[in-house]
Amino acid sequence: MLGGMRLRPATAADRPLLLACTVEAVNWTGEDRADPTDPLLTTYVTDFPDRPGDAGIVAEDDDGPLGAAWLRLLPGGWGHVADDVPELSLAVLPRGRGRGVGSALLAGILADPPRVSLSVEDGNDRARGMYERAGFTVVGRVGGSDTMLRVRDDSPGGTMPR
Repeated sequence: MLGGMRLRPATAADRPLLLACTVEAVNWTGEDRADPTDPLLTTYVTDFPDRPGDAGIVAEDDDGPLGAAWLRLLPGGWGHVADDVPELSLAVLPRGRGRGVGSALLAGILADPPRVSLSVEDGNDRARGMYERAGFTVVGRVGGSDTMLRVRDDSPGGTMPR
């Protein structure tokens, strides 16, 4: 527990929270750019955690959720690199910012999978820096976003083809 924060596994009951976090991640600029009914967004949470490869954690304190991080195998996701590499979604809700929640979520979700991908938009320097410190590197580009990949040193092969 960090400053009253604790991490717990995400469950099916957390789907509304995960959708809110997906919207929060898309709206990182402060603009209202996300439609929570958009199928591209809802695919990040539909049937969670029932699909193969699904895993997630929620950060919370005594007042409720602070954010979440979860992994999905998403062939059509923004950060897709390969069908067997889970894509990371991570968002910290406004009341959790500046408390180390994002770093705690990232460390917690990266404990097991050997490879993880994600997408980060240009200008989202705070998130990009956090991902780079965790070992993510740019492996592709789509529009105004970089696709990043983290390969754990002890994973088979040690690197991911570009």
